[in-house]
Amino acid sequence: MKNKQNNNHILLVEDEENLAVGLEYNLMHEGYRITRAEDGRIARDLIQNKSFDLIILDIMLPFHDGFELAEIIREKSPQMPILMLTARTTAKDRIKGLELGADDYLTKPFHLQELLLRIQGMLKRKEWYLDLSEVGPTYTFGDNEINFETLVCRAGKQEVRLTPHEAMVIKYLILHKDQIVSRKALLENVWHVRSDIETRTVDNFISRLRKYFETDPSKPVYIKSIRGAGYQFSDE
Repeated sequence: MKNKQNNNHILLVEDEENLAVGLEYNLMHEGYRITRAEDGRIARDLIQNKSFDLIILDIMLPFHDGFELAEIIREKSPQMPILMLTARTTAKDRIKGLELGADDYLTKPFHLQELLLRIQGMLKRKEWYLDLSEVGPTYTFGDNEINFETLVCRAGKQEVRLTPHEAMVIKYLILHKDQIVSRKALLENVWHVRSDIETRTVDNFISRLRKYFETDPSKPVYIKSIRGAGYQFSDE
């Protein structure tokens, strides 16, 4: 059903003409404002000069591929929702996309309804970044400080920028401080995906967070593993 009150502006980056035209039509029918780019060079210029609420990004593109564009987007807009589309089905590509800051990943061919549901979910999660009341815009523990508005954090003497999913994982752990958080809970509440998918994705993100915030990642103080149960964050 078309949402006539919807005014979200989506950048659609897709070089496959038939697919792009169909997506543009259906998204406009749902009430979204659409700007379309047929290659990475046009998309790069649009990303740098215009504002969007969400970006749908094909991986295989002329001039700049989706991975390159994801890095450009994250440099300018750390909190921008990015949905990657690809014909590639390997877990390696999905992990690379998530590590570069993609919020979600859809493999071609896909059902329109699934795409629409993903977009709705991502736009709702965008509000999650703005709801900082329980944690505050910044959070300090040990020699670390995280700014959840800019996603820039100070880790000891270093400064790093978190990807949105890295920030969402650490924020979820902070919100459940001193509680055991299972991989299932992280997958369902941070990634919003079925908990029966490969759990290595969660482990990879935890590993990266430890490299940022732990003095000795092999002996974590803040983000501990609870054998057979999940993870536990403590700031003491």
